Amino acid sequence: MKTENRISRRRRILGDILLLSVALLIADVAAVMPGRIGAVVLKADYREVFRYQLVLCAGLLAFALDVRFDLFTRWGSAAGRIAGRAVRTGVVLFTAVTLFFCGKVIGGGLISDAGPAEYALVLGLALENGEPAPDLLRRLDTAQAYLNENPEARLILTGGNPDRSSRTEAAAMRELLTRRGVPEDRLVLEDRARTTKENLANAAELISADEPVVVISSDYHMDRAVRTARGAGFSRVMRLPAPSGFFAYGANMTWEVIHDWNDLMIGLSRQVSASRP
Repeated sequence: MKTENRISRRRRILGDILLLSVALLIADVAAVMPGRIGAVVLKADYREVFRYQLVLCAGLLAFALDVRFDLFTRWGSAAGRIAGRAVRTGVVLFTAVTLFFCGKVIGGGLISDAGPAEYALVLGLALENGEPAPDLLRRLDTAQAYLNENPEARLILTGGNPDRSSRTEAAAMRELLTRRGVPEDRLVLEDRARTTKENLANAAELISADEPVVVISSDYHMDRAVRTARGAGFSRVMRLPAPSGFFAYGANMTWEVIHDWNDLMIGLSRQVSASRP
């Protein structure tokens, strides 16, 4: 009996920790995303991701509630308990995959292995009310420091999503860097792409994919950025993560996890299609 009580108490404590963690995550997403949706031009895209973020948070909340209150096996009938266990299994699998993706996002931002290269790719971020977002400014700070340390290097500034005045992310980055004193001949624009995948595919047309290249992006974006760069054909990818804001990290991390889930579902769908006679 004492052992059961001790386990039950540990479960309650774990459940309380999980509930607090999920509540903080939901608060971060709810505080950050509506403001971004109102500030960017690509409102429909941001709204769609926001909806998926809420679904993601709901799944994590269901897991935390089950740990804390034994949510899915409280139904009295045998059929109810069987159904509850089936639901629990699905929630646990969903949570396990989500946490795995979270670990990849966090771990990807902790690795910095940038060395000398002729080109560094600076990945864009949607302008907010026509101005570079705080995380984009941090990417530019990191890129400028890299240029100072590597006087032969050039930056490829990527991002083609225009604001209301038709100024692209890449153009805004160039304006800011030239105002800081970076020579314009050290800046190359890739201002046609709308997504990370298009950014890197277009960059691969500007330089040889066989030469070493440094990818500069926010820490939470680094895992997907490097994976996408390799998918675009770059064989020698080095990473240089820029620090991101602490209070928006939950929203940014779940944004990346949504993309990882999307890639997983696309991959599974292709495998199913390929296995059909």
